[in-house]
Amino acid sequence: MKALKKRVSRRVGSVALLTVMLAGAAGCGGPEPFRISEACGTKVDPDLIGRLLPRGEELKTKSTFSEPKQPRCEFEVDGKDQVGLRGDVVEPFVKPLEVKESVMLRLGNPAPADIGDGATIADHGGMAIRACTYQGERMQFVLAIDGVEDPEDTAERRRILEEFLRSQLPVAMEAEGCRP
Repeated sequence: MKALKKRVSRRVGSVALLTVMLAGAAGCGGPEPFRISEACGTKVDPDLIGRLLPRGEELKTKSTFSEPKQPRCEFEVDGKDQVGLRGDVVEPFVKPLEVKESVMLRLGNPAPADIGDGATIADHGGMAIRACTYQGERMQFVLAIDGVEDPEDTAERRRILEEFLRSQLPVAMEAEGCRP
C-alpha cells in the first residue's frame, strides 16, 4: 500500500510540475496583446481589439481618408499595415452585404451573423449594418473590419470578430451621430 501511495504522489507531483512549467513557458512567449481604447475616433473594447491584432513591439493607428460619414483607420504593427477598420453612413437603398459580397468571399468563408440589421463574418474580417437616423434622415451605418490574421485559430478569430462587431457597432454609430 505504501508503494502505491508513493507512486501516485510522484505521478501527481510530476503532472503539477509539468503544468507549472508549461504555464511559465506560455507566459514567456512573445509580446502581450496591445491594449488600445480608441480607434477611428471612437472608443473600442481594448480586450477585443487587442486579440485581433498581431503581437509586436510597436502599434500605430492611422486615420486614412477619414471624413464625416466615413471614419477610417488602419492598425500598423512594427511598421506593417495589418488591420483596417471602417465605418460608413449610406443611403437606405444601398445593400452593403450584397455590394461587398466579393470582398467577404476574398476574406474567406463568409457566413451570416445575427448583429444589427445584418452581418457577415469571414475568416479574416467582417461587416455589420444597422439602420439609423443621420442628420434627420433615414440611413444605414456599416462597420467593417478586415486584414485580421490573429488569433491563429480560425474558429476563435471568427468568434472574436463577431463579438467585436456586436459591441463596436452601436459605439461607432453613436460617435458618428447615427442614431438607431
